Amino acid sequence: MADDIRFKKGKIYITATFNNTLISITDQKGQVKFWGSTGAAGFKGSRKSTPFAATSAIDQVVQRAKAAGLSEVEVLIKGPGPGRDAALRVLRNSAIKVTLLADVTPIPHNGCRPKKRKHG
Repeated sequence: MADDIRFKKGKIYITATFNNTLISITDQKGQVKFWGSTGAAGFKGSRKSTPFAATSAIDQVVQRAKAAGLSEVEVLIKGPGPGRDAALRVLRNSAIKVTLLADVTPIPHNGCRPKKRKHG
């Protein structure tokens, strides 16, 4: 990323799927400034879906953002994967102030239409 990026407040979007963990750090306007994933952190195959992989991926992205001056974030977590808790652990141990922590996992209110009944 470019070194001329300077911002104090931002948002961290974490998508934790069963196979991968994706991280995007945006400024207040919503423009992505830093991003990463367990795959981009060097993990492949089934090791991508571990909490350790999520921890190291999130740590890499957060360190880059801190170097650019990020000090206060809102965290939005989506998905059921193993990277959820690992992400919070990394953010708690970093020197970044978390002002909002929200779970934005989509929940179906009525779901899909059920399949037609079989006639036997």
